Amino acid sequence: MKSTPLHLALIGDYNPDVIAHQAIPVALQQAAETLGLSIHVQWLDTDNLPPSLHGFDGFWCVPASPYRDTEGAMRAIQFAREQRRPFLGTCGGFQHAVLEYARNVLGWKDAEHGELAPQSTRAVIAPLSCALVEATDTVRLAPYTRIAEAYGTLDVQEGYRCRYGVNPAFLDALLNGDLIPSGHDSAGDLRAVELLDHPFFVATLFQPERVALKGITPPLAIALLKACQAESA
Repeated sequence: MKSTPLHLALIGDYNPDVIAHQAIPVALQQAAETLGLSIHVQWLDTDNLPPSLHGFDGFWCVPASPYRDTEGAMRAIQFAREQRRPFLGTCGGFQHAVLEYARNVLGWKDAEHGELAPQSTRAVIAPLSCALVEATDTVRLAPYTRIAEAYGTLDVQEGYRCRYGVNPAFLDALLNGDLIPSGHDSAGDLRAVELLDHPFFVATLFQPERVALKGITPPLAIALLKACQAESA
């Protein structure tokens, strides 16, 4: 085992009743065992972030938003993006990764999450046309992306517990730079994104972590730890 553990931060407000919150630490431990790594996982409450985030090798922004402090979650995501720390966002983490990019990279200071500000003229995250609560669907991954490399295939089956996604009205503008589409569902709707020119910055609307509770190691958990290992070497 690696003598110095990798330090992983889970961005989100822990709730033991949330299935994803049960699954993510299990997923990371399974991935660590697969890779022969030692890890230390710490939950970061969005309303009580530590003054410095430099001690973390990687970040996972977890489901179950709205968070207690949206700005706290965004600060942690911004840190991971700007400091080039490996980052994975799932479900709510996907939504807030897109929102952080819209505000701090595209300069859309009025960008909002439709769950918190439904009347906003720039709600980049909006209600899905059909809620994906305990739904499963095929996701088609874009070739040569980080996520496709992680799965080793272009077609995957994944589950959701989600009611919000990227607002189609802003889709083209959001994906006109370094944020690229890396996965779509069977209807062609965006379900995964990642950043170019970053060691590992991947976000999915689906919840890949859930399979860990069935004894299956999620490929994205392995990919996240591999990226952390490479960046900390």
